[in-house]
Amino acid sequence: MHPSIHARSTPDKPAIIMAGSGEAISYAELDARSNQVAQLLRARGIAIGDTVALCLENHPWFFCLAWGFQRAGVHYVGISSRLTAPEIAYILEDSGAKLLFGSAYLAGTLDEVAALSPGVAQLRFDTAGPLSAEQALAAMPAAPIADQRAGVDMLYSSGTTGRPKGVKIPLPEDPAIDAANVLVQLAKMAYGITDQAVYLSPAPLYHAAPLRWSMTVHKIGGTVVVMEKFDPEAALATIEKYAVTDSQFVPTHFVRMLKLPEEVRARHDVSTLKCAIHAAAPIPVLVKQAMIDWWGPVLYEYYAGTEGNGSTFITSHEWLERPGSVGKALSGILHICDENGDEVPRGTEGQVFFEPTEGMARFEYHNDPQKTADAMNRHGWSSLGDVGYMDEDGYLYLTDRKSFMIISGGVNIYPQEIENLLVTHPKVADAAVIGAPDPDMGERVVAVVQPMDMADAGPELAAELTEYLSGQLSRVKMPRQIDFREALPRELTGKLYKRLLRDEYRQAYDAANSCPGRD
Repeated sequence: MHPSIHARSTPDKPAIIMAGSGEAISYAELDARSNQVAQLLRARGIAIGDTVALCLENHPWFFCLAWGFQRAGVHYVGISSRLTAPEIAYILEDSGAKLLFGSAYLAGTLDEVAALSPGVAQLRFDTAGPLSAEQALAAMPAAPIADQRAGVDMLYSSGTTGRPKGVKIPLPEDPAIDAANVLVQLAKMAYGITDQAVYLSPAPLYHAAPLRWSMTVHKIGGTVVVMEKFDPEAALATIEKYAVTDSQFVPTHFVRMLKLPEEVRARHDVSTLKCAIHAAAPIPVLVKQAMIDWWGPVLYEYYAGTEGNGSTFITSHEWLERPGSVGKALSGILHICDENGDEVPRGTEGQVFFEPTEGMARFEYHNDPQKTADAMNRHGWSSLGDVGYMDEDGYLYLTDRKSFMIISGGVNIYPQEIENLLVTHPKVADAAVIGAPDPDMGERVVAVVQPMDMADAGPELAAELTEYLSGQLSRVKMPRQIDFREALPRELTGKLYKRLLRDEYRQAYDAANSCPGRD
C-alpha cells in the first residue's frame, strides 16, 4: 500500500491533521505535493541513491517531503531542529546531502549552516524570495516522475554517548514505491492498526519511531494527527477531540500526564484509544502500571533501534504477568551474550544481541566501519549496547545501557534502577543518575534531579529523596550526592544525553584537582 493508492480511492480523507492549528492535508493533496517534491529533486539533478536532508519542526509539509523523497529513490536524513549549526553542518557533510529543507522557524541557525556548509543548497518553508520552498515546489508539476523508485530514511543516532552516526540501510531490493514492508505487517498483525486508524504522533517527526510509524499509518490508509509540540493536557484534549484510536508515546510523556492534577486527567475522555505504543527509553514499572490502571490494557511496548536489527514486543496482558519485561523477539533472534560474545544461560545478565533472520536488511554506520564492527560479535549478531537478561520463556528484561554502567569500588551499578525509583517520587519531574569521578571509589553515584517545583530544590528535598531510596536500594547503590537542575539534557524522544552530564562532572573534578602552574 502507498498514499498514492489512497489518493485515488479516498482522495478527500485527511492524511495529516496538525493538532494545534487544525490544518488538514488530504491524501490527494499529500500525493500531489509529494510528486512536486520528487519533481524538484530531479530538476536539481538529484538522482536515485543520492542523499537529501530536512531540518524541520513538526510542520505541515514534513510528510509531503518524506513521501516525495520516498518515491524519488533517495536516502533522506531527518535532522533534529534542536541541534546547533555546527552539529547540523556535520551531519550534512557526513551524509553527503545535496539539498536541505528547513523553515523560517530555524532561519538564524540555518543561516549559520549555510556559511559552514556552502556546498549544500537550502530551501525554506514560510520564507519569501529565492530560498522559498513553497515557490520552488509550486513551479513543479504534480505528476509522478518517470523513474519512481522506493527510497529509504538514513537517520542519525541521537549522540547520547558520542558524536551522532548515520544508520545507513540499503535501498529496498523491491524498487516499487508501494511494496509491502515488515513494519506494515507488524502494525496490522501485532498492533491491530487499520485504515480507520486515527493515529496521534506527539513527538518530533525527525526521529525514527515517529517518522516510520506515521508513514506506516499512511501506507495503511489511516489519519495521522501531529502535535506541533507535546503538552500533557493538550495530548489528552487531542485524543478526545479527534477520537484517537492509536498512538505512540515515550515514558516521559506518560510521567508528565500522570503528574497532572486528578481533576485535569478526569476532564478528558480517552476511551477511544485501543493501542498506545511506547518505546525509545526504559519505563519504570510503577509508571506503566499506573498508565494501565488509567487507560486500560491498551499499552503495547517494543524494544528496537534505528538500526532495525531486531525487535521485541509485549502486550499489556503479558506485561502484567511479567512486570518490567519488554517482550519476546518479534524480528530477529534474541541472544544474551558475555564479554566474549558467547550466549549465557537464561536468567543470566549480559549484552543483548540480535541474530538476523532471512530478509532482514543489514545496517552500517555511515563513514564509521569501526563503530559498525564494534556493534557485532564474532557470530555476526548485532547489539545496540543494552544489557539485560531473558527468562525461561524468552521474555527480555533490560537492565541498562552498557555505556552507562557505574563502577564504584569495583562494584557494577546500573543507573536505570535508581532513576526509575526517583521519578516515581511526587516531587520529582525527571532524574538522571551518573558516575562522577571519585579519588577513593573510582566513581561515586550522583543523582541529578529536576524537581516538579524548583523552589523545593535544596538540602531538605535531597534528604527526603535519600530517605525515600534507602528502603528500596542497597547501600552501594545509594546516591552519594544529589544535585538539582531546572531541566535535564533530554531529547524529546525520551533519550537522555548523559554524556553531557558526565563530561560536566569530569571537567569540574579535573579543574578542582589540577595543580596550578602545571602544563
